[in-house]
Amino acid sequence: MTTNGAPPLLEVDSLVTRYPVPRGVVGSLARQPQRWVHAVAGVSFRLRRGEMLALVGESGCGKTTTAQSVLRLVDSDAGTIRFDGTDITALGSGDLRGLRRRMQIIYQDPYESLDPRFRVRRTLVEPLEVHGIGSKEERRREAEEALRLTGLAPPELFLDRYPHELSGGQRQRVAIAASLVLHPDLLIADEPVSMLDVSVRAGILGILDDLRRRGLGILMITHDLSTAARYADRIAVMYLGRIVEEGAARDVVANPQHPYTQALLSVVPKRDPRQRQRPEILRGETPNPVDVPRGCRFHPRCPIAIPECRDVDPELLQPSDARAGHLAACIRT
Repeated sequence: MTTNGAPPLLEVDSLVTRYPVPRGVVGSLARQPQRWVHAVAGVSFRLRRGEMLALVGESGCGKTTTAQSVLRLVDSDAGTIRFDGTDITALGSGDLRGLRRRMQIIYQDPYESLDPRFRVRRTLVEPLEVHGIGSKEERRREAEEALRLTGLAPPELFLDRYPHELSGGQRQRVAIAASLVLHPDLLIADEPVSMLDVSVRAGILGILDDLRRRGLGILMITHDLSTAARYADRIAVMYLGRIVEEGAARDVVANPQHPYTQALLSVVPKRDPRQRQRPEILRGETPNPVDVPRGCRFHPRCPIAIPECRDVDPELLQPSDARAGHLAACIRT
């Protein structure tokens, strides 16, 4: 149920988040200039209800920091975050409390995100208690319904178990259920299946797809373009703190415009073994986010870079051979 005509649920404009690099005692005494890790450098996107946006890129490109900034788990240095029309960029903890129940996150590692001392029942009921929602009986019913939504039925079989008594897939389903008991409008899934066996990944992704169809806005963080292509409505490709390509999932996969996206897609296995493509192996390593290259930040690794790429920092624009809404940050498209 993608509501393309509805106003955005989440609007992020020119988001910048940096982390200070510790100078140490010697650096402080010598008054060395403060250096920064440029984790997120001017990211903008929109997310609507009933839509799944996949934020794709290599490890360290700033995907998780973007998600944490959106949820105000870390403070951004610049930019604007609007949730359901409300500017939450500078809200204090008291004002944020009422909104947090509407914005939930699923963490990457279900082995770490669940408290080993809590039974499943306690894990699911605690968010309701924190927000003062419902009576004891109503909380129990909410917990049971959340388990059913995530495929753990009958819920009576799981409510009194500890995390160590569950499989990896069951733990992740409990983590999803814990985020659903508050009936959020926005769900951020941070690499929700990367720690799971291949055999159970499809089940977890199917749950997220069903939640999207029910009207939930989902921001999915992943390094797997094939997963994004299968489940997401739109894809935003990140590189070194910036979105370098964005568009409908089918357009980004079928007609990639940025050389970084093309390289990522070149190593995705094809369904048809007769379809062969030469993998594009990028040279070198991702630059240090403390010392971001001048001009296009991808040019040191780009197979089609020209001298102008060292000086021009390209904007996200629509290439001439791309469909409407398909944007890329490359002067050669």
